[in-house]
Amino acid sequence: MFDNKDKTEINELGEFGLIAHLTKTVELTEPSTVKGIGDDAAVLDFSDKKTLISTDLLLEGIHFDLRYVPLKHLGYKAVQVNLSDIYAMNGKASQITFSIGLSSKFPLEAVEEIYEGALIACKKYNVDLIGGDTSASAQGLVISVTSIGYAEAAKIAYRSGAKEGDLLCVSGDLGGAYVGLQLLEREKQIFLENPQIQPDLEGKDYIVERQLKPEARKDVVELFEIYGIQPHAMIDVSDGLASEILHICNASKVGCKLYEDKIPIDPMTYDTAREFGLDPTVCALNGGEDYELLFTVPQEQYDKVKNQLDITIIGYITEEAAGCEMISKSGNVHPIKAQGWNAFKGADR
Repeated sequence: MFDNKDKTEINELGEFGLIAHLTKTVELTEPSTVKGIGDDAAVLDFSDKKTLISTDLLLEGIHFDLRYVPLKHLGYKAVQVNLSDIYAMNGKASQITFSIGLSSKFPLEAVEEIYEGALIACKKYNVDLIGGDTSASAQGLVISVTSIGYAEAAKIAYRSGAKEGDLLCVSGDLGGAYVGLQLLEREKQIFLENPQIQPDLEGKDYIVERQLKPEARKDVVELFEIYGIQPHAMIDVSDGLASEILHICNASKVGCKLYEDKIPIDPMTYDTAREFGLDPTVCALNGGEDYELLFTVPQEQYDKVKNQLDITIIGYITEEAAGCEMISKSGNVHPIKAQGWNAFKGADR
């Protein structure tokens, strides 16, 4: 963390000086990057591949709370959530642009921490930072990331590709990010009521990290390549499992059967949800921010996915008229409804 006693006012550098300062250590490693930072536009060459582009906007007070989100983690997460969209298309992420708007309350050292986190993510995922912008903000912090990637046309997985009889699969485990958020919010309230009390997060590292430092599932896309798995449809779990299932089913004009007892939930997520009086299944269905990959594959690929330790088959695709339903642990049938994050209603996560 930077020391406020030694803070540097950003206006001492100016916009161009700030950009030069923040990007002086940027290295380009991706072969498709012809020209990065330093000109009016970056130049990329993807040869005969299709180009994938996605943009996310993160707003202070809406998407993050700086009272418990470390700045370095914020920079890291801002990149991860955007790369996740490229991997959700079964693509390879290759470049990002990183833009930031900030108020005068942020010294240079604070911005350095944000960029340090972003560059750690870029290095870990072999992605080039090729541009962006900085601007003054009337209030709060704004981060906008655009991710760029590529894929062979035949391998791109759209939301609209699911077919009747497909297996419905998900990577990793679900609900951890939401339960981690509840834990952080609880400790924030305790701190606001009594600043002398230190946050009690001991033993909860996994779910706190799921919220503060998510990891995009590049490894799952690489696994697809290794084992010859071609998803018919895919989406990342940013708004909750229920919402993402409905996105795929609506786009593909199909229905589905989801089995509650198959939804992967980490024991720490399960136990902590219970401590908060929450239903762990509801946390997985509607919590969001897990950034796992939800996808469908044809049944003939069952043998390829069943033995993958980090992939769970949670249901199957049906005809559209059958609707989207979840079979509960007790055998009851419930329609799947999306009740997750809505950016225009505020923090109803």
